[in-house]
Amino acid sequence: MHVMIFGCGYSGTAIAKAFSAASVRISGTTRSADKADLLRSQGIEAFIFDGEIISDALLEAMRSVTHLVQSIAPREAGDPLINLAGGELGKMMPALQWIGYLSTVGVYGDHKGAWVSEETVCVPVSGRSKERLEAEDAWLALGRELGIPAAVLRLSGIYGPGRNAFINLDRGTARRLIKKDQVFNRIRVEDIGASARYLADRSLGGIYNVTDDLPGPPQDVIVEAARLMGVEPPPEQPFETAELTPMARSFYGENKRVSNAKLKAAGYTFSFPNYPMSLAQLWQSGRWRG
Repeated sequence: MHVMIFGCGYSGTAIAKAFSAASVRISGTTRSADKADLLRSQGIEAFIFDGEIISDALLEAMRSVTHLVQSIAPREAGDPLINLAGGELGKMMPALQWIGYLSTVGVYGDHKGAWVSEETVCVPVSGRSKERLEAEDAWLALGRELGIPAAVLRLSGIYGPGRNAFINLDRGTARRLIKKDQVFNRIRVEDIGASARYLADRSLGGIYNVTDDLPGPPQDVIVEAARLMGVEPPPEQPFETAELTPMARSFYGENKRVSNAKLKAAGYTFSFPNYPMSLAQLWQSGRWRG
């Protein structure tokens, strides 16, 4: 087995760890030499890929890839890997058996707090979510064309070691924004890795929401983390008057509860099904710092 992760960042590294075994070759791409060195220190064969040029070394490695994970965000012109490969991806990766594409629950758009599933019609609001939806369609179509399973993993808000409410509280950057009836789902990064491995091992394709069981108000997560730390949570701030970046504000323009029933029905069991138990595990294990 040769797993290659295009865009081997926070989630990609978790996927690499989930696949790590003596008999598995794991490769990943990144944009900088420093990050490539970091990947190598974790046992990942690293290649520089800027989304513009596929180097000869990367091209050679692609020939033996059996499992492809694409984590690089699309651009206005579309998915960078599909754009570069054209219709030649099957020839570039003749051993390919499974494709995993990391997307976002942002493709659903705003559903006024209602539950959404993989069957729900997507009405993406932001330009980046529209690009994601187009990239999803392109990868699913490519899977059909090549006759191999392509799985789209729609991820909710990602957190885990080194990226969580404890870190923000510790740095003094945590905010308790209050917007009436607003909820978000979230997902622990280890469950992203484990679910990707689960789908790949069973050659499962299609669309799957990779998200926790407990959509809830974002301020509740801050309060729970502060309680575990034994510190005072930051004061409440009305969302309407808070200073936010346009991207941060756009997240609050979408309100939905995302169901993970399909992934569970496929047999996957979440290690971190809700944020209270997950935060407790991060805090008690000391792994919250990363």
